[in-house]
Amino acid sequence: MATVNAVAVVGLDCVFPAAHGVEAYWDLLMRGGDAIGPLPEDRRGPGFDDTVQGGFVDTVTTFDNDFFTIAPREAAAMDPQQRLLLQCAWRALEDSGRAPSALAGSDAGVFVGVMGSEWAQLHMGDYARVTPQLGAGSSAGMTANRISYHLDLKGPSLAVDTACSSSLVAVHLAVNSLLSGECSTALAAGVNIVLTPALGMVYQQMGLKAPDGRCKPFSMDSDGIGRSDGVGVVVLRRLQDALDDHQRVYAVIRGTAVNQDGRSNGVSAPSRWSQQAVVAAAYRRAGVDADQVRFVEAHGTGTALGDIIECAALGEVHAVPRDEPCAIGSVKGNIGHTEGAAGIAGLIKTALALHHRIVPASRFATRENPQLRLAERGLSLLKAPLRLSAEEVVAGVSSFGMGGTNAHAGLASAPRMTVTGVRGAATAGAFTLSADTPEALRRNLTAQAEALARRPRGDAAPVCWTSNQVKTGLPYRAVFTARDTAELADTLRTAAADEHTLARVTDRALRPPAVAFLYPGQGCQEPGMTAALYRESVLYRRHLDDADDALRPHTGDSVRDLILADDPAIHHARWAQPALFAVAHALTRTLAELGVVPDAVLGHGTGELAAAVAAGMLTLPDAARLVAAHATAAHDLPDGGMLSVRATPQETAGILAAHPGLFLAAMDGPHDTVLSGTADVLRQAAADLAAHGLNTRRLPVPHAAQGSADTALAARIAALAGPVTATPARIALASARHGRMLRDEIPDTAYWADLAVQPVRFADALSALMTEAAPTCLVELGPAAHLLSLARQGDLPTGIRLLHPAPGRAATFTDLAETVGGLYLSGVEPCWDALYEPAHRRTERLAPYVFSGAHRFGQTAAAQPAAPDTTPRQESTGVSRPPHPGGPDTPAEGPDPALSAVIEAVVEVGAYAREQVNAEARLYEDLGFDSVMIMQLKNRIEQQLPQGADITVPQLLPALKSVGALAAFVRELTSTGGTV
Repeated sequence: MATVNAVAVVGLDCVFPAAHGVEAYWDLLMRGGDAIGPLPEDRRGPGFDDTVQGGFVDTVTTFDNDFFTIAPREAAAMDPQQRLLLQCAWRALEDSGRAPSALAGSDAGVFVGVMGSEWAQLHMGDYARVTPQLGAGSSAGMTANRISYHLDLKGPSLAVDTACSSSLVAVHLAVNSLLSGECSTALAAGVNIVLTPALGMVYQQMGLKAPDGRCKPFSMDSDGIGRSDGVGVVVLRRLQDALDDHQRVYAVIRGTAVNQDGRSNGVSAPSRWSQQAVVAAAYRRAGVDADQVRFVEAHGTGTALGDIIECAALGEVHAVPRDEPCAIGSVKGNIGHTEGAAGIAGLIKTALALHHRIVPASRFATRENPQLRLAERGLSLLKAPLRLSAEEVVAGVSSFGMGGTNAHAGLASAPRMTVTGVRGAATAGAFTLSADTPEALRRNLTAQAEALARRPRGDAAPVCWTSNQVKTGLPYRAVFTARDTAELADTLRTAAADEHTLARVTDRALRPPAVAFLYPGQGCQEPGMTAALYRESVLYRRHLDDADDALRPHTGDSVRDLILADDPAIHHARWAQPALFAVAHALTRTLAELGVVPDAVLGHGTGELAAAVAAGMLTLPDAARLVAAHATAAHDLPDGGMLSVRATPQETAGILAAHPGLFLAAMDGPHDTVLSGTADVLRQAAADLAAHGLNTRRLPVPHAAQGSADTALAARIAALAGPVTATPARIALASARHGRMLRDEIPDTAYWADLAVQPVRFADALSALMTEAAPTCLVELGPAAHLLSLARQGDLPTGIRLLHPAPGRAATFTDLAETVGGLYLSGVEPCWDALYEPAHRRTERLAPYVFSGAHRFGQTAAAQPAAPDTTPRQESTGVSRPPHPGGPDTPAEGPDPALSAVIEAVVEVGAYAREQVNAEARLYEDLGFDSVMIMQLKNRIEQQLPQGADITVPQLLPALKSVGALAAFVRELTSTGGTV
């Protein structure tokens, strides 16, 4: 398929009668369901009662206003069409395989088909209750603008009203905007909510209303239109862009056309010739012939005249020599006539049919109207589901407006996707999920678990990759590692049901993350360390190979091969340090490709060489020469070892003085001291220390580190390494050699050589790191969590996350994925693609976001109160999000009149529940205030001040950071007698 001038449908969401979501919609269509029923009780009124039949959505009054940071008063004033569209747009973007927040600031366009606003008819005529919120909330044009505003989309944003063809015309405009380069992503939508009997009365007077509220397209029983609710959103991209970004393509829009009846036999009467012309024009633009079109989703309202004219027009185009007739049907038989959303309902049905390779039967088709003469016109009514071939299939969608604006779209099945790379054994992935509150996180965990449990068991990696692209943009985060979908479903279900489990895997990153890498020195090596990770991770494999290549000219053999062979020789002095360096460097580079670059580094002993490479102070070749020189020099040292003592350096001073061959090797913590010496000296020292009640432990080090007086050893290391040129560090480096942060110093070769003979002041270096770099995460890059254990014993601030990506010989890709997930929980935004093989980077359908249904906004729009003593406050409409974290509303010394006045005004203007507003709440980010609400707030505060002080806007603006800041401004204003 040619990708030029082709547009892909990459995301879908909808809410139709008896079908909340795409899966429910498809199920309704495939089983031939009937969504028609009585008017919901909460919409009934004079002339609009339980005798009214139609297709009605039962969630019109529910809206998660907190999710979109919309004040309750504003939400109550919004047309339900705007509310439903916002939530559908979010879910459709998720379905496209992208987090909606990722499009913020982009040129994405929004095109909405909407046939007016019955909400406005109900409310804008009551002039005494008109407010700015109601004005914006009642505007049909705002249906598109709301989406652009709340998602921060900068492309075209417009609403289209061409009556019943509105949403397919919106698709036409979106396609052209994409192809012209005006936008790179487009949301095309349609919406219709039935709130008054007015249009139904019009249909009845025109003889178009079905008595039972059901459309019966192309049937002998056709007797008119049944009105229905509906909202649908599709996400469109240029086909080549979608393919390049590995997005799932439901269907391809090959061409669209729009025309007008002109001066026909009536402004509201359909024109056969114009319908025929628009279909033919769409096929020309699509580059297809009529005989290639396998089926058409027709307008099919079920009016006798409308069906006859439409079939005559389709017959003029499709009555050509062909192997089989063109099948036709209409979704209106299932859900009724959704008017402004009718075109998008048909488009989504067609895209799903092409995606699933089967076209649902058309309801009421069993009693085909013979007056339509379908067979002689090359048409057939879909009396049973039609299976589609595996080859490219072409389809059409028609939508015709009452005023004569006609639209048609030519669609085709998606091109076959080429899987890049070769799929190996199942590997772990990190499944991410985010939400706006802890309760929402639990709700969505349950939804994802249920959706995954319905899938056939398979690799979790593609599902995890999709979640990383889609489910990562909200404040409360959760992450889980798994290798298959069944394991993942069980894990999510357990977390949703158990608060303690959920607490371990969730977090809210309230401040920017700062990551520090810790690099261990000799003593924590073990045979086979990271061998499993090497086999499973292409990234780690490449970087360990690079480290091995850098070391081999100086070590004479392969460190990598020694590790993979599970060889105990790794404990020998000649190999221990090079092996640890290679592992640490490979892990550093692996995490860097995963988007994790440290803000600070700290190495213990010769671990400082790997830290220096990470900081950009040493090159890999120079560091490899230094490591090899240290190893060679250590290999020639006499046998000995190291002794860890649970004591302070002061407590060991006497033992050091009593044993001349005993040296202070490291000060790892307030009560963690390491001594070094020959085997005999260590035995004697251990006995003396035990006699003083001090615990000791031998470390797996085969030689004794020498004291600072051993200048010969340092000189030999420097000679073996040769000249080394260091450069200024690009990131903060804590020196365990000095016990402080390195400033602008550029260490020379002697500094690096002295690492073998100078005591390691790890505790002081860690303290400096924590004070100056203030990390939120500590990550140890070695086979044992030795340095993390030392850090844990120190006085770490609360909330520090300790991570270990390669725990010894058992380390696998799962451990690496868990570390990346832990960093994500702390606020890091990883480069998720690098965690997965190319074959796993494909979009899988995840359960859409489940919004809260706790808030209900009825038919009565909230008015803005004129004064606090005359207008009742709107009560809270359900469970609200927790207040913004912070202190109490009033200071400790007693009630604060200024703060109380500001909170009261905020509650009145926004109609918030009192418990949602405290001193720490931010007016814009947490409470959803805009310029209109700020002016209303200003007026309310002025009314509540005892002396009626006037506040100017320039005075007010700097105080709008939070409720508390505004209260401080008011407090100062009142203390100065009304002037600032």
